[in-house]
Amino acid sequence: MEELVKTIRTTSEDADFRNLVQLLDEELALRDGDLHPFYARFNRLEGIRNVAVFYSGGAAVGCGALRRFDDDTVEIKRMFVLTEFRGKGIGAEILKELESWAAELDYSQSILETGKKQPEAIRLYQKAGYETIPNFGQYAMTENSICLKKRISNIP
Repeated sequence: MEELVKTIRTTSEDADFRNLVQLLDEELALRDGDLHPFYARFNRLEGIRNVAVFYSGGAAVGCGALRRFDDDTVEIKRMFVLTEFRGKGIGAEILKELESWAAELDYSQSILETGKKQPEAIRLYQKAGYETIPNFGQYAMTENSICLKKRISNIP
């Protein structure tokens, strides 16, 4: 994996995070096609207080965010790595950082939703120990969604 120069914990107001999310949304619009507007309404950035932006060589190359789901559970949101940096372990590092942060905030588990048209993401989450659960909330009746969960209370 290419060495990450730094990780910044920030909020959804961060310009680098917003730029990465714009690229994420462009990619998801291509992958999800007609379903993209359905998902887009659940991915608003306002009020997200826990954002991690990863840098390599001074440039923002990946991001992810946490959003409170309930008292014990945090939802992982807006995971993205620039195309040219994929396959280098950065996604796994982002996920680890978010899980560690969630544990620091006293959450005991994390959940997330990803699309069936994102096999790379599904593999990343499964490799990190996430298990498929019934689709939750707004994704309950959505065929394209896959929801996953992991206990995080024992992360050092």
